[in-house]
Amino acid sequence: MSVWFEKHQATLEKAMDACAKRYAWTGYQESPSSKIHGSERPAAGKANFEAMLGKPYPLEQPATVGQTGAEVSPYTKEALGITYPKADVAELYQHIDQAKAQWRNTSTEERVGLCLEMLHRCSEQLFENAHSTMHTSGQSYIMAFAGSGANALDRGLEALAYAYKAMKDVPETADWERKFGADGAAKLDKRYRLMPRGVGVVICCATFPLWNGYPALCASLATGNPVVMKPHPAAILPVALMVSRCREILVEAGYDPNLVTMVADTREEPATMELLEHPDTAIIDFTGSPKFGSWIEQNCNGKLVYTETAGCNSVVVESTDDLAAMAKAIAHSLCQASAQMCTSVQNVHIPADGILVNGERVSYDDVSQAIVDAVEAHLENPKNAAFLCGTLVDDNIYTTIDRLSELGEQRGKILRQSGPYENPGFPNARTATPLIIDVSNEDSDMYREELFGPISFMIKGKNADDCLAAATRDAKERGAITSHVYSIDEDFLEKAQDAYNVAGASVACNLMGMPINFAAAYSDFHVTGLNPAGNACLADLAFVTSRFRIVQSKVMRR
Repeated sequence: MSVWFEKHQATLEKAMDACAKRYAWTGYQESPSSKIHGSERPAAGKANFEAMLGKPYPLEQPATVGQTGAEVSPYTKEALGITYPKADVAELYQHIDQAKAQWRNTSTEERVGLCLEMLHRCSEQLFENAHSTMHTSGQSYIMAFAGSGANALDRGLEALAYAYKAMKDVPETADWERKFGADGAAKLDKRYRLMPRGVGVVICCATFPLWNGYPALCASLATGNPVVMKPHPAAILPVALMVSRCREILVEAGYDPNLVTMVADTREEPATMELLEHPDTAIIDFTGSPKFGSWIEQNCNGKLVYTETAGCNSVVVESTDDLAAMAKAIAHSLCQASAQMCTSVQNVHIPADGILVNGERVSYDDVSQAIVDAVEAHLENPKNAAFLCGTLVDDNIYTTIDRLSELGEQRGKILRQSGPYENPGFPNARTATPLIIDVSNEDSDMYREELFGPISFMIKGKNADDCLAAATRDAKERGAITSHVYSIDEDFLEKAQDAYNVAGASVACNLMGMPINFAAAYSDFHVTGLNPAGNACLADLAFVTSRFRIVQSKVMRR
């Protein structure tokens, strides 16, 4: 058995048990607190990040034809000055091809063991990754450490657990015997062999660079496929850190490091299409915009495609026994990561005649205002605002905010205008607080698409059933990754859960006192694949099983 597998076997078995029983567990430390790590590790992580600025990143790959990279920090609005190897894609694939055979013939335990070691070593650079993610993706420090660090690693371990299960469900050999008439019994020795599909290309997003990076890497690499990481031009560094560790481990273990490579690019000179169209690309993992994700699904024929995009994430409010707590929970989602998460709430559906709160009717206007007031409360303290909102990953989000603000003034009512907040320590940070617009179902052209960034709508429906019908129709037709219902009416809750599920969407009911954006690895199936918000789930068996196929040999025994 592989020494790497033995080293991490207990962790893998715990992950498999958590997947089977769906309880709360994490394989990695989620908090960057110095009370846990001491003061030296956080300081060293920040120093290591700062030491990378303004120079070529130390990643040695073949087929390098220069340097590329143009990342700008959303906190300082200054260029990081880091450059990365620019790859000749056609030549790089020739080197990848030379690595295939050895990896294909490696045992399941060896491949899985090496993937476990990769996740472990990436967990040792969480502080570097946190600062790198802050200054590329715009997340707050704590969010970058947890959401783009430990939580993303957990999703990688989750995918690896499913990959191991899927492969071990296939026996290596079988003794087969059957009688065929008077000729007697036929006895066959059968051997089953797992064969990889080919090169996997992982297209990462700007806001959470490794959210699909770790699971896609583990799912493809563990099942025998070389992996090419394609970071977003705005967020290369977190991916580069991961790729460096993977290549380092492969070399130590005696394997070709070109089993894991990175193709960096810029917006001006993109490389994505060349990767997608290469004949050796067999698997594509994509996280990003619905428009490009849909294009990949429709046009990359003959390739195995896994997408996670976004949609019209909604809340339906029917009744509650705690208006303040409900408003606080919804407002938290409107603010968190400046609504740049695939789980961020955008559309809040409220009946025109209001809702029941502890048996008393509260008007539509008062419910909407309670949510607006809760947003203000979250943002009142600049330190809390900085922790919760982070920064905007892209200047283009301002354009979207301005466009919707103008539309809201023309056709609806601005309940809350967006504006910057002061980020302590970063006076030039690119920030924006939530824009909240009051509309009705007749204004659906404004909100029936994902509007990336801190933009949300209070939507007046005729009644609770009308609100539910509108929200579930949007989930089915436009996509949804998260959906929420608040009600103390058990019959309405049952009806709402069924309506969302039939629309191909998951739904959470009456969440309070926790971040409602949170999706728990090993427990929450993230994305259903049943609506336009993506065709893949992080993670289930379907996320891994088609990344390998089964061939067999059978020999007559005499």
